[in-house]
Amino acid sequence: MARIVMADDGIRFDGRTPENAPIGGAESAFIGLAHALAARGHEVLVRNNCDTPLSYRGVDWAPLASALDSGEFPDDADLYIANRGHNLIPLLPRARRRVFWIHNPARYLLKLRYLWPLLKWRPEIVFSGRHHAASCPFWVPTGDRHVIPYGIDEVFRTATSAKTPPPPRVVFTSNPMRSLDWLLDLWVADIRPQVPDAELHIFSGIRTYGAVGDANAGRMAPVLEKARGLSDCGVILRDPVAKPELAAELANSRVLLYRGDVGETFCLAVGEAQAVGVPAVVQDIGCVAERVVDGVTGAVARDDADFVRHGVALLRDDDLWRGCHEESLKCQRSWGWDEAAAAFEEILP
Repeated sequence: MARIVMADDGIRFDGRTPENAPIGGAESAFIGLAHALAARGHEVLVRNNCDTPLSYRGVDWAPLASALDSGEFPDDADLYIANRGHNLIPLLPRARRRVFWIHNPARYLLKLRYLWPLLKWRPEIVFSGRHHAASCPFWVPTGDRHVIPYGIDEVFRTATSAKTPPPPRVVFTSNPMRSLDWLLDLWVADIRPQVPDAELHIFSGIRTYGAVGDANAGRMAPVLEKARGLSDCGVILRDPVAKPELAAELANSRVLLYRGDVGETFCLAVGEAQAVGVPAVVQDIGCVAERVVDGVTGAVARDDADFVRHGVALLRDDDLWRGCHEESLKCQRSWGWDEAAAAFEEILP
C-alpha cells in the first residue's frame, strides 16, 4: 500500500482529541481522514502541532516543529497532503503526488504569498463541495482540482436515533460568530412565542477552537453572554462537548436551526445532526444547502420568515418531523471517512 504523509501547522491536537474534547471541523476532518487511510492499509505519518509522538489507530503522529528542526521530517511519500497552511506545500519535495487540502473559501489564495508556492509546486487542490470549488478562480495556478466532501464520523452515522418525536428542543452546535446572534433575535421575536415550551440548546464556545478561539474571544464573548441572558426565553447555553456526547445530545434534539455562513465550506454541524436523524432548517448561504435535502430532510429557507415557518412547523408537527427524521437517516448516513479516503486514494500515483 501507499506511504502517505499529512502535515498541519494549526492548533494543537492529535488522534485522540475528538474522543476527549470538543474540536473544530477542519481538525476533525484531518483526523478522520488519517484514521480512515490507515484503516485501509496505508502507512500514514502525521506531522502537526501535537504535544508528543504518538501511535494511535495505525497513524504515526509526531510534532511538526521538532521534525523540521531535527531534519527528521519524512523525505518521501506516494502522497503528501499539506493541510491549510501554504508554508507546508514545499516541505516534501520528493513526494510523488502533492495535495493542498483547503478548508476555507479559496479567495485567500489570491494573495501573492499564496500564489507563489502554488505557481512553483502546482499542488492538486481538494475542496469539500461545489460551493467551495466555485470560490477558486480558474486562473489560480494549481494541479488537478478535486471535490471530496468531508466524511461524517461513525459515532454519528451509527448513533441510536430518537424513536418518537422529541420534545421541542432546538440545537445549535456551530461557531457563535456564525449567525448565533441572528438566531437569538429570531428565537425571541418569532419562534418561541409560537412554541412557548421550546428550548434552544447551544453547544458552542471558545475552547473548541484552541488558540484561534482565544484570538476571537472578544468577538465571541458578547454573543455567548447574550445567550446566557436569555434563559427566561428557553435559551440554554451548554459547554461544547466531545463527539460521543454530542451524538447522544443530538439524538434527543427535535431540530437544528442554523442560518449558514459565507465562510463555511462544508458544515459538519449540519452534517452530523442530519446523520443522527435531526431535521435541519438552513438558508442558502455558503455551503449549507448542500447538507440538507430541501423538503425531504429539512428545509432550505428563502428568507427569515420562511426560516421561522419551517422551524415552527418541525417543532409542532409530529408527522412532518417523522418524515424528515426518517429521510435524514436514509439519505445522510452513506458518506463516511472510509468513502472519503477511497476518493483520496484515486489521487495516488
